[in-house]
Amino acid sequence: MLFSKYGQAVLVNHERNARIVLANIQPNKKANPVVSALKRQLGSLPPAMRQTIAFDNGTENAYHYKLHKPLGIKTYFCDVRAPWQKGGVENAIGRLRRTLPRKTDMSKITQSQLDIIIRAYNNTPRKCLAYKTPAEVFLKHLLHFKRESIYRPAPQ
Repeated sequence: MLFSKYGQAVLVNHERNARIVLANIQPNKKANPVVSALKRQLGSLPPAMRQTIAFDNGTENAYHYKLHKPLGIKTYFCDVRAPWQKGGVENAIGRLRRTLPRKTDMSKITQSQLDIIIRAYNNTPRKCLAYKTPAEVFLKHLLHFKRESIYRPAPQ
């Protein structure tokens, strides 16, 4: 998500099943900070919840291969001029633009202020999720994975 002042950007990730959004203010649009932020965002998730990621064709995604070994993520790229291939994240960015228009000066917004905006987005019910919030759906899946991997089966 880019802004009118040069170099200001927010890295936005959109999970397709629960439609939850993760976002970080980026110091610039270079590849190193982007891959570092992705490792931080996705590293704490269970491996079953971080299998693939799709990027657009920007130079900020040049180090996508650095996600393969440490996180076990397969990376894909959208075709040029095929916005429907990343429709979910484009829709999410469109919704976020209501509170963060392009003219916003991101140097005056802190990460904690951005987190409040993202929290409001993730706690808004969606018709496509049977009027559940993305946070509810995501946590249900996350707890499901944790339950399967942490607890022993009940004795019979």
